[in-house]
Amino acid sequence: MKFSDLKLQGSVLEALDAMGFDECTPIQEQAIPIILEGRDLIAVAQTGTGKTAAFLLPILNKLSTDNYQEDAINCVVMSPTRELAQQIDQQMEGFSYFVPASSVAVYGGNDGTLFEQQKKGLTLGADVVISTPGRLIAHLSLGYVDLSKVSFFVLDEADRMLDMGFYEDIMQIFKHLPATCQVVMFSATMPAKIQQMANTILKNPAEIKLAASKPAEKIIQAAYICYENQKLGIIHSLFTNEVPERAIVFASSKIKVKEVARSLKMMKLNIGEMHSDLEQPQREHIMREFKAGRINILVATDIVSRGIDIDDIRLVLNYDVPHDSEDYVHRIGRTARANNDGVAITFVNEKEQSRFRSIERFLGKDIYKISLPEELGKAPKYKSSDNKHKGNGHFRKKGIKKRG
Repeated sequence: MKFSDLKLQGSVLEALDAMGFDECTPIQEQAIPIILEGRDLIAVAQTGTGKTAAFLLPILNKLSTDNYQEDAINCVVMSPTRELAQQIDQQMEGFSYFVPASSVAVYGGNDGTLFEQQKKGLTLGADVVISTPGRLIAHLSLGYVDLSKVSFFVLDEADRMLDMGFYEDIMQIFKHLPATCQVVMFSATMPAKIQQMANTILKNPAEIKLAASKPAEKIIQAAYICYENQKLGIIHSLFTNEVPERAIVFASSKIKVKEVARSLKMMKLNIGEMHSDLEQPQREHIMREFKAGRINILVATDIVSRGIDIDDIRLVLNYDVPHDSEDYVHRIGRTARANNDGVAITFVNEKEQSRFRSIERFLGKDIYKISLPEELGKAPKYKSSDNKHKGNGHFRKKGIKKRG
């Protein structure tokens, strides 16, 4: 379906045309008409399916056609991370180019000037406020934020927000909203706690559930079966004499991110690290350096796996097995974008084998297993019904070029 087939105003379609958007994604095709109708919605859809446009476009359309107060906050979009809030705000700028709607992104950081800018946008009544829960609570507690006129409340990546402990913050914000507010929830998964929150804050919602997408076929996937204390040795083997053009190394905790980053720096590699201990200006600087190619390898927690928009990442390395299949798809989906090739390698220790088998079952195939470098000793046996996929180590040359 084309966007022109939907009941969108000419100004919105003009912005889409200027941005080169023509065909709807499945989530956009299903969600936009429901939101235009004014119904509450709960949608299960992964990152990368176009869900930001699925909620921004109908809301902008309604803001441009219906009678909304100019000096009031009309829409609140909740985001789990600063990075995603910034990305939504960037898309908002594009979609609203021909629509007279204002927005402000509200997220944490120690920059006093930034806080004052956010305060100004909230006080004057930006049409769309895109915020992380904690920072909006901080502004609310100071008494100058009026949410009584909000017509749209959007929870983006609701499952991630609950995983990060934001349930109480979200419910506190919800109490400031009028009963007539239209509520839209997007989540990559539907655990019991998400269903519970949906039952609490949504009114007779429409439901959309898209099948979880599989990784792009052009991503070459492989794994090392190893002991935990062999993981750094594998990285050393991969990167000592060869350096990836651009790579992300994912680890499950900020402690491991720091450990891996420290080890790679000792190998004289060009490293940046991304985790929640960094201040916002530091994180923005590192991301700019990585996008510009002045940092080759980014070591990061899952904060980067959703929403990062860099097209030429050639290698994703999972230092730890992700907690679920959706997270695996999000992580490795950072590579092989924009018709580029990409490689995704996962390290699997003994305790992580059951999680990795679950990922293989989700994918419907066995992921290629690479033999450990001989100097690292023997690997643990992979307890799978099919152990025929054994590599000889040559696979690790793919996607990596010689230093210099």
